[in-house]
Amino acid sequence: MNKPKAYYSVVIPVYNEQGNIEKLNQEIKQVMTSLRQNYEIIYVNDGSTDSTLNELKKLKKIKIIDLNKNYGQSTALDAGFKMAEGEIIISMDGDLQNNPEDIPKLLKKLKDDDLDVVAGWRKHRADKSGIKVLTLLGRFARKVFIKDNIHDTGCTLRVYKQKAAKSLDLQGEMHRYILALLRWKGFRIGEIIVEDRKRKSGVSKYGYSKAIRGFLDLIYVWFIKKYSQRPLHIFGYLSILSFFLGAGIEALLMIKKVFFRIDLSDNAWFILGFFLLGLSFVSFVFGMIFEMMIKIQLNTSPCEKRYHIREVWRG
Repeated sequence: MNKPKAYYSVVIPVYNEQGNIEKLNQEIKQVMTSLRQNYEIIYVNDGSTDSTLNELKKLKKIKIIDLNKNYGQSTALDAGFKMAEGEIIISMDGDLQNNPEDIPKLLKKLKDDDLDVVAGWRKHRADKSGIKVLTLLGRFARKVFIKDNIHDTGCTLRVYKQKAAKSLDLQGEMHRYILALLRWKGFRIGEIIVEDRKRKSGVSKYGYSKAIRGFLDLIYVWFIKKYSQRPLHIFGYLSILSFFLGAGIEALLMIKKVFFRIDLSDNAWFILGFFLLGLSFVSFVFGMIFEMMIKIQLNTSPCEKRYHIREVWRG
């Protein structure tokens, strides 16, 4: 007989979390069993260098996606989402800071408010002061660039309808902007306060370098929202601005040349004017090239896979 299809899929990316695996799995199974629906638990081993994979293989009735190296949380989530079969997909961290007991209330809000995604909001953070400052700065940057009204975009504890999770294509530090991407796609999003527990085992993977990469991805997300369909627009704005500045400078210098006999042979403003005129032409050409490249990419087969799975193991 065929195994009944899972209604819930729990996706947990893990990287060097050997001390948390057993307790985390116990907590998840206890909560998921209480929901009285078929479920599957998918651990994505993101290139762990400790005994995480060995600890995972000791567990029963789980699925392990073993990535061939450490790609980062976004890619690990992407791999898990793509392999999940549940109508509802639940994501959470593997460090025991997310509390599985919050899952039922996330699911209740998803159903009661007819939403596509419900995100956890760690209103009372258990992080160090430096991380809290980075979080506040990140929230300010999101409001400026992408007008993100979500309180906590870094909380992995979320529930998704399958169509929302499957619509994503994640890489880099893009997991922080999942909610913005989904909102732009038209999905309905809500949030609810969840518990943030202190880490008891292992080391936090969040630091200043990740914050910088996250900011760069924020600029990328902003560009996608505004110009992914028409990159000619942003290059067109630059082209028009450069043209009028360059033409204005050259016109003013020509007037001075005619009426005041000013020598322009070594005039820096004269050179700058020609540079801006040339920049306007180059910007316009770049815009057309990028637009053609995007159209070609959208109408051809998918590009080379961004990550590789060493094995899929079922316990």
